Amino acid sequence: MKQEELYKAGFIMRPHGLKGEVTISLDADAPADWDSLESVFIEVKGKLIPYFLETISVRGDKAFVKFEDVSSPEAAAALKGSSLFLPKTSRPKLARGDFYHDEIIDFEVIDQEIGLLGTVLTIETAGPNRFIVLSHKTKEVMIPVNGPFIKSINRTKKTVSVLLPDGFLDI
Repeated sequence: MKQEELYKAGFIMRPHGLKGEVTISLDADAPADWDSLESVFIEVKGKLIPYFLETISVRGDKAFVKFEDVSSPEAAAALKGSSLFLPKTSRPKLARGDFYHDEIIDFEVIDQEIGLLGTVLTIETAGPNRFIVLSHKTKEVMIPVNGPFIKSINRTKKTVSVLLPDGFLDI
């Protein structure tokens, strides 16, 4: 499977227990229904390797996972720090206006009054808040996702339409 067909769902924090289990920190875009998953992809030395799930227990933003063929704390420790990926096709469909973090990277951000502001570089998360990050006239701009600023997202045209208050870009 190709990297562009996958999305990052978390990373392996550390071994857990004596039988090869690991603790995973889940990203905000990680699916809610882990029980239906059979496998994941783990990035090991720059390559995506499929790992089959034996057991999984999700608690909040962490998961405790036992992979097939990982049966010792040493084998689990070798996976520490590795990113965990899932196919984009496994993500649930979102409500209109919602989006996954990686979905709008490189979209043009267009203010309804000013015009083109720049392209989405990344999405930053700070607690419960998400921000679209873009570069506008040599300055980094962060636009809150949870607020009245985003008016629409057009996936076909790859644009994010916003209406920023007067002086927002001067901050």
